[in-house]
Amino acid sequence: MARFRLPLLAAGALVALVCGAAAGARADDIAGQAVARRAQSGGLGPTGVPFPANCRIPKSMLTAGSRPIGKPGRGRLVNGVPFPEESDFWFTWDFPEGFSPNPQWRRYGTEKLVLTLECVLSAYGARHPELARLGVADLSRTHGGSFGRKYGGLGHGSHQNGLDVDVLMPRLDLCECAPQSSTEVDAVHAQELADAFVAAGAQYLFVSPVLYRQGLLRGPRGVVIPLRFHDDHIHVRIRP
Repeated sequence: MARFRLPLLAAGALVALVCGAAAGARADDIAGQAVARRAQSGGLGPTGVPFPANCRIPKSMLTAGSRPIGKPGRGRLVNGVPFPEESDFWFTWDFPEGFSPNPQWRRYGTEKLVLTLECVLSAYGARHPELARLGVADLSRTHGGSFGRKYGGLGHGSHQNGLDVDVLMPRLDLCECAPQSSTEVDAVHAQELADAFVAAGAQYLFVSPVLYRQGLLRGPRGVVIPLRFHDDHIHVRIRP
């Protein structure tokens, strides 16, 4: 897939140009550029093999030898793969610092997780060239292991063995930034995104309790689970 970079804006400029009074014009610019860029991109994996329609990554596509060791809350990652910083379809987001991109050491996962993400987000973006790109926050550290408060922000109790990722919920104003509350979330497209990860075989999706109680973000019992501190993102966990 071709890679194109957007200029990175200082935090203040980002708020003024994207999230502030000029949000409508800036969002239109982003959407217009996305149409042109996405028209050049196909749904191909890194070896040129087409992604499965449901984004369930077969073993035949895995070549990196990634291994999740232990459990998401007590484990490590062997031969992890970095999730790309940005593409036509996504950007990465550093929650502790509140800007993009997210440092590479915070976005390592198993190859299966990285390919699942690329497939789901690329398919979503291809369906919605009128919308902003989706944000991807933390996966695991380079070799997994503890990812607690000392690494910034609230930290993670899991995200230790390359099977977890936080995906920002899309915003109504098309800002390429994290929602500040559930009222800023585009719940319709957040549900579409959740459905896509369920179809891709996700083991768990931890979601906003507020949107869940309102019936705006649902899914199979025991898979889509409301959890505190998830009002701005969907925490996706895949099977090994």
